[in-house]
Amino acid sequence: MARLNTFTRLVLTVRRLAQDRKGAGAIEFAILFPVLIMLYIGAFEITIGLSVSKRATRAAGTVADVVTQQQSVTKSALAQMPSVANSIFVPYNTTSLTLKITGITIDAGANAKVLWSWAQDGTVPYAKNTAVSNVPSDMKTANSFLVRTELSIPYTMFLFAPNFMPDGMRTITISRSYFYRQRQGDSIPCSDC
Repeated sequence: MARLNTFTRLVLTVRRLAQDRKGAGAIEFAILFPVLIMLYIGAFEITIGLSVSKRATRAAGTVADVVTQQQSVTKSALAQMPSVANSIFVPYNTTSLTLKITGITIDAGANAKVLWSWAQDGTVPYAKNTAVSNVPSDMKTANSFLVRTELSIPYTMFLFAPNFMPDGMRTITISRSYFYRQRQGDSIPCSDC
């Protein structure tokens, strides 16, 4: 039997390797595994983010609803509203949640102005009689009263590619603003706001 030259041996080796399918599944899995993990973690991250977003909407609406059921409010009553919002966010972290509640009066000319305002940190975020421009047109009824809640909470993505994203891009601030009408009477006064 004649010895095969180097080129022929190389061709035969390549042909034999091309026909050998042992380990092909492992190689395909090794290539696809990081992509599948990123898809799974991304879906998980989106699910958690949507849950926090829905809770922000529910919390802002609930706080506005509770305030509009009162005939009058005080700073101490408004100071209880962050705990209402916090209970809706369980089990998520709410240490950076901010909440502002504003009583808005609308005069006979349909001009909206701040009657009182309160913020979670104890400050007055909007000065009395300041014009309010972002009232929805369908709620701008002459001689009426509205309560606006503004809720904001930062959401930090904790799993999705933490080493690939800068720290500033890993945090998303979710904000919601709600307007509700008072349930009883003409307005909801705040005696010490």
